Amino acid sequence: MAKTERKRVSAEPAAAAAVKAKRATAAAAPKSRTRKLPAEISRAVAAALDKKAQDVVVLDLRGTPAFTDFFVLCSGLNPRQVKAIADAVEDALRATKVRPAHVEGYDRAEWVLMDFFTFIVHVFTPQTRAFYGLERLWGDAERLDMSEQAAAKS
Repeated sequence: MAKTERKRVSAEPAAAAAVKAKRATAAAAPKSRTRKLPAEISRAVAAALDKKAQDVVVLDLRGTPAFTDFFVLCSGLNPRQVKAIADAVEDALRATKVRPAHVEGYDRAEWVLMDFFTFIVHVFTPQTRAFYGLERLWGDAERLDMSEQAAAKS
């Protein structure tokens, strides 16, 4: 055998074979879209659902060039319900000493925005939500539908 030739190894080392098997198993299994949310976001979602918020969605923005990590989006059927949802979210988080840095739109109650730095809660009327379409604008973010959580509570 010449110096430039390499000797072929017929059997792979056991560790390399185990890694290949693990990768094949992971590729065959469907990827789970259920991630554990931070506690504050789970509390905000639970408070919104307690006030009968509709279409509750969490957008995971960590993989996008965004100014926050998560959006919590939900709808109330009328301005009174929008205010009730916003109040419930703020009260639930205030109990854990988490306060919004800024709240906008509370007086008009068409779109209430509550900025908690690492996540932002948006409470809309259905018409306003359809008009602005934040889910469409942030389409490259991972969408976590909270309807399963609402169904589990029932």
